[in-house]
Amino acid sequence: MPSIRPSFNCLLQALPAAELEALGPHLELVQLVRETVLVEAGSPLTHVYLPHSGAISMMVRFSDGRTVEAATIGRDSVFGAAVALDGGISLTSAVVVLPGTASVLDAADFRAAADRSVTFRAVVARHEQALLALAQQSAACNASHPVEARLSRWLLRARDLCGDDTLPLTQDSLAQLIGVQRNAISIVAHALQQAGIISYSRGYIDITNVDGLRETACECYGAVNAHRQRLLQISH
Repeated sequence: MPSIRPSFNCLLQALPAAELEALGPHLELVQLVRETVLVEAGSPLTHVYLPHSGAISMMVRFSDGRTVEAATIGRDSVFGAAVALDGGISLTSAVVVLPGTASVLDAADFRAAADRSVTFRAVVARHEQALLALAQQSAACNASHPVEARLSRWLLRARDLCGDDTLPLTQDSLAQLIGVQRNAISIVAHALQQAGIISYSRGYIDITNVDGLRETACECYGAVNAHRQRLLQISH
């Protein structure tokens, strides 16, 4: 790849020019196609993904077939960094939930970059801290907050990552992400639509009142943004 700058991925943007130039030849720009499984839980991680747009969901699957999202990876994050550094296996499945693009790096090349640069390791460590904070907040949110607040929080996060009020999402996919039955999503989505906050048609959700969505979201949305801003010095 001849040039990576300007990049929409915050980790790549945070690297000094010399570090990014050294990494550039090893990066491949790929399309993130919705519902593509990038890696299954329990499988060796061979590549690291740095989204520029769209989103990757870290999914946990239970023995009864239910799923719940641990974290949403977008342009402000990276998938697979910690696992790539220790050569281990992925503890979650990685599924493309919103289409977009990403720079992909072979796990061995990622480890080599970390081995040769203290700066690179420091940037990765900050992003991993932010991802851990997101995962911890998501776990607490799913255990403590009602479906309406959780759905609103997730839609706001998706809007931030996409930069768009129209999101290619189905109620089925939202139910899997939040870890509830589809009828629970249907009831909440209908209430939000009746309130003029969202509208939905087959395969798409339009956010029509962002302020109203923020009011129905739980405190977790603001808490995660505060963690990201503190750790990464970014606001989006």
